[in-house]
Amino acid sequence: MLAYLLKRVLYTLPIMLGVALVCFTLVHLAPGDPLVSILPPDASAELQAQLRELYGFNRSLPEQFGLWIWRALHGDLGTSIASSRPVIDEVLRAVTNTLRLAMVATLIGFLLGGLFGFVAGYFRNSLLDRAASLLSVLGVSVPHYWLGMVMVIVFSSLLMWLPATGAGTSGSDQWAWDWEHIQFMLLPALTMSVIPMGIIARTVRALVAELLEQEFIVGLRAKGLTQFGIFRHVVKNAAPTALAVMGLQLGYLLGGSILIETVFSWPGTGFLLNSAIFQRDLPLLQGTILVLALFFVILNLLVDMLQTLLDPRIAR
Repeated sequence: MLAYLLKRVLYTLPIMLGVALVCFTLVHLAPGDPLVSILPPDASAELQAQLRELYGFNRSLPEQFGLWIWRALHGDLGTSIASSRPVIDEVLRAVTNTLRLAMVATLIGFLLGGLFGFVAGYFRNSLLDRAASLLSVLGVSVPHYWLGMVMVIVFSSLLMWLPATGAGTSGSDQWAWDWEHIQFMLLPALTMSVIPMGIIARTVRALVAELLEQEFIVGLRAKGLTQFGIFRHVVKNAAPTALAVMGLQLGYLLGGSILIETVFSWPGTGFLLNSAIFQRDLPLLQGTILVLALFFVILNLLVDMLQTLLDPRIAR
């Protein structure tokens, strides 16, 4: 077991290096000068040269990559071109807000998706199965940014039950788990939970339907085991795969929430990425993508470890 976990940890090191290289390369392939947003139209050649030297753009790309990696290993992701603040401070603040939102959305999606999936799998070809399958298909198919706008119109503009945008009356820096702040999270979290809910529901439904046809389930029923006992065995066997799907969905929500956070003006990584793209802020864009990618890699590593602990067959 320990050797397997150590091997998985070692596998992540070249993956992280490859992610950093791809991130750096793709950002620098985009056309345009990143200093245009801060240079005045009549900037002299001397001023342009000074700024390029300050941000390291006068070096070759291999040198820039090596210097960026070396600084990143020491916790320095550079300075934002637009705000002149350290990128690490901007990213950590945004990651905290996105993690807060993504974990709530994943929890909602996992609970509802797991419930719909187990109901549909246990009562196959019934009305409950069709209803749960229809909801899961709709959850995967509906564009989440469109759903977010509809929810703002209905619950904020028409019913005036929940606030439409922001992360609280005092902003996200003074976040607290009270109703004053949670109400700002409900609409974006519910919107983000729709896609993972549908994916988890379809996955769990297929797992439960397959497990109920296995020989060991037939043997358990022949021994007179109660439905609750059979349900416990089904959950235990379906948990590793469901956990892997949930971990992937949490990773996708961390990096794929740019449209939802823009619709609701939630100050997370998606909103930060949107600003960095339009402002052509290369240090901020690189730092945000790198941190999100590393979160995804580490999350997959943790899911692998949990799967190994839950399912002895993986270790063998």
